[in-house]
Amino acid sequence: MRVLVIGRGGREHAIVWALSKSPKISKLFCAPGNGGIAGLAECVPITELQFEEISTFAKEQAIDLVMVAPDDPLAAGLVDHLESKGIAAFGPRANAAIIEGSKVFMKQLLKKYSIPTAAYESFDAYEPALAYLRSQTAPIVIKADGLAAGKGVTVAQTMEEAEAALKDIMVGQVFGASAGASVVIEEFLTGQEMSLLAFVDGSTVRLMVPSQDHKPVFDNDKGPNTGGMGTYSPLPHIPESIVQEALVNIVQPTADAMVAEGRPFKGVLYAGLILTPNGVKTIEFNARFGDPETQVILPRLKTDLLDIFLAINNGTLAEQPIEWSDQAAVCVIVASPGYPGPYPKGLPITGLDQVQESLVFHAGTAVDENGQIVTNGGRVLGITGLGKDIIEARQKAYADADRIHFEGKHYRTDIAMKALK
Repeated sequence: MRVLVIGRGGREHAIVWALSKSPKISKLFCAPGNGGIAGLAECVPITELQFEEISTFAKEQAIDLVMVAPDDPLAAGLVDHLESKGIAAFGPRANAAIIEGSKVFMKQLLKKYSIPTAAYESFDAYEPALAYLRSQTAPIVIKADGLAAGKGVTVAQTMEEAEAALKDIMVGQVFGASAGASVVIEEFLTGQEMSLLAFVDGSTVRLMVPSQDHKPVFDNDKGPNTGGMGTYSPLPHIPESIVQEALVNIVQPTADAMVAEGRPFKGVLYAGLILTPNGVKTIEFNARFGDPETQVILPRLKTDLLDIFLAINNGTLAEQPIEWSDQAAVCVIVASPGYPGPYPKGLPITGLDQVQESLVFHAGTAVDENGQIVTNGGRVLGITGLGKDIIEARQKAYADADRIHFEGKHYRTDIAMKALK
C-alpha cells in the first residue's frame, strides 16, 4: 500500500515510525513532515490545510490511505474532502471531530448524556461571562471554545488571573476570532490526570495503554501550560479498575452518544481524564492521537498499526487483535528557549548521532540549506526511553536528552516522577 500521513510534529513522526514497520506498506509519504520524518518517509511540501493540493497529490500518487493526524485539518473537514474525491482517509469526519473543535459542544454532549465532567457554564459574550466569573472563586478554569494549539486553557489560581485570561480570549482574541468567540468557565478539579486514548470505529471502543502528560513548562507543574513537556506509560500507581471505570462511565458512553447524535466517531478518540475523590471525570476530548502521548503509546504497540487503521475504516475493529508490550516508555520533550512564549528558530542541533538507546521523535525541526538539522518549533524533540520499568526508561531518556545540544534548550527533569513516589 501507498500511505500518506498529514502533519509535521512529534506525533506524526511516531505515527510514521510505527507505520514504517508495516510489511504491507510499499511507500510512505508525509505532508509536510519535518527533519526527522524525512529519514523514514518522503516529505511533500504541502501544508495541512491545503485540501485541494492534498487530494490532487493523493490521486497522482495512487495513495491507498491518507492518515490525517492533526486537529486543525480534522476539524476543518479534510477527511470529508478526501472521501468526496473517492480517496480513503483515516480520521473522524468534521461532524465528529467537533468533539475537540468545540469545547462548548463537548461539554453540552457530556451534560446531555450524563457523562462525568466538571461543572461549567458557557458564554458567547464577554460581559455575561465576566459577570458569571466574578460570582465564582479561584482556582477556576477558563477555556477558549475552539482550537488553540493546546494553549487555550488557563488554570487560574487567582481571580485577577482568571479575568485576564477571559479578556485575552474574548476581547484580545489571542487565539483568533473563531476560537475565542465562545468560552467555557469550569470548576477546578484536583487529582491525578490520565490520558486514555482509544481506537474507535463508531460503537466499538478498544482502549490503548494509559499514559500521563505533563502540561506546565517547569518542574513540579510550575509555569504556564504547554502542548505537553513529557509523558510516560504505563501508570503503575493507577489501578486497572480505574481504567475500566473510565471505559464504562466515560469513553464507551461518549462513543455511543456520538452515534446517537448522528456523528459516529471513527478514528482515535483521546480522553483527558482526572481522578477525583468522586470518581473519574472528563477534562477534555481530542479527536486524534495526543502529542506527546503518542510517543510513548506507539512504541508499546506490537500489532501492525496499519491493520488497526484499516479495521476501523472497515468497521471490523471488534475482530482486530491488538497486542501491547509490557515495556515502560518515558518521553522527555526538549524545548526551545522561551517556549511556550516566543522562541528563536534555526538553531543548529548537535548530538543526534550520539543518542545510544532512545527513540528520537522530531517535533519542531527542519533541515537547513547545508543539510544541518535545526530547530523550527517550540517543542523540538521528544526523547523516548524504553525499559523494563519506569526507572530504567527514565534513565535512558534523560541520558540521551543530555547528549543532544542546541542553544538554550530546556526540559523538565521530573517526567514520570509521579509514578515513583
